[in-house]
Amino acid sequence: MLGIFQQSKLRIEVEAGEAAIADSLSRPAQLQEWLLLGRFDTELPQEIHPGLTFTTWVGPVAIQHQVEVAQSNCLRLLLSGGIDGFHEWYWGEGWVQSRLEGVSLLPLSLGQTLSLLRLKEFLAAKATSSD
Repeated sequence: MLGIFQQSKLRIEVEAGEAAIADSLSRPAQLQEWLLLGRFDTELPQEIHPGLTFTTWVGPVAIQHQVEVAQSNCLRLLLSGGIDGFHEWYWGEGWVQSRLEGVSLLPLSLGQTLSLLRLKEFLAAKATSSD
């Protein structure tokens, strides 16, 4: 894999409960609504589960994801292709944490920051619409 080793850890506060955050990260229908730079290659099941493999595209760059862990408050994805590494998500009441490590030519920290901000906006809009 060409690229440089990059790592980034971010934690943000969100105006959402643990269940709403879990749905936004583990249900592909919701994930597609807020995921800023990626698109899925195939139709995915209703919920992400360990062993599931899927590909997203960032422009012409394919990134394969293999779900290693999918629990009520965490998600770990092994990445290959455009990023060789992993992406971990942890969440709780009012917060989301993301850890991304890998070798890539893509600017991982920038993409991670934009994704977390987009997730925060999505959760805020979802909370407003359910009020």
